[in-house]
Amino acid sequence: MSLGDENGASGGYADTGQTRTRLPEGDPYGGARRGGRSSSRSLVTVVGIVVLLIAAIAFANRGGDDDSPARGSSDKPATSATAASGDTPVRSTTAGIPTGFPHTQQGAQSAAANYAVALGSAEMFNKARRHEIVDTVYAPDIAAARQAALDSAYSNESFLSNIGLAKDGSTPRGQTFVSRIIPVGTKVTSSGNDNATVEVWYTSLFGLSGDASTNPVSESWYTTTYELRWVGDDWKVTDFQQKDGPVPVGRDQKASTADDMTKAVEEYGGFTYAR
Repeated sequence: MSLGDENGASGGYADTGQTRTRLPEGDPYGGARRGGRSSSRSLVTVVGIVVLLIAAIAFANRGGDDDSPARGSSDKPATSATAASGDTPVRSTTAGIPTGFPHTQQGAQSAAANYAVALGSAEMFNKARRHEIVDTVYAPDIAAARQAALDSAYSNESFLSNIGLAKDGSTPRGQTFVSRIIPVGTKVTSSGNDNATVEVWYTSLFGLSGDASTNPVSESWYTTTYELRWVGDDWKVTDFQQKDGPVPVGRDQKASTADDMTKAVEEYGGFTYAR
């Protein structure tokens, strides 16, 4: 889950290559224009660091026979490596999350992309829903060990207050909590018969959309490396690590108002991702 840094201040930084975003009249969302957003930036970073550190497990099961169906290659990827395969990504869903991925490299990449979306969603801030997500995407032996640690992190009152949520994790009245991950691409870095290491490059949206929000929705870019194991006829997560970027150069676009952002979040649904 990867909620990360915001890009730059409202006016941008000259000659630094950082994103410059023009804000609408009246700084999002509802206050006077601020000179910078470093506070929000650091708070969002805390989300990714806290969750990822406690979710990470010192576990890696790599290797395998040369004839394995999910065997990787050390050769450089072909120019068409980022093209979708066209294969059906899943056969079913569990707890609303795509599951039943093929026992192939493409299946592992599709699993990693879809699991990233679930683990980075706002639903992770709801205890009952978080348990469903973790039980669905993690290997059974890993999921059992993760629940208590994740519950502790997501129920920390100071942490919730810093990102603008109430002490019980609820969203303030009149605001919409946004936490979304949008995969851009995937690649397998190593694999064996029953394990695979997959990198997912994605952009994320995180913050509160609504009047008087002190943590407006911002965009960040990350790459998460997932360790996957073939368990119970499906790919499951055993570990993951996150790093910043690659981050594209942002265009000089005016930031949307709170109403426009809230409307977009409520009206535009997500996707099932296939490699």
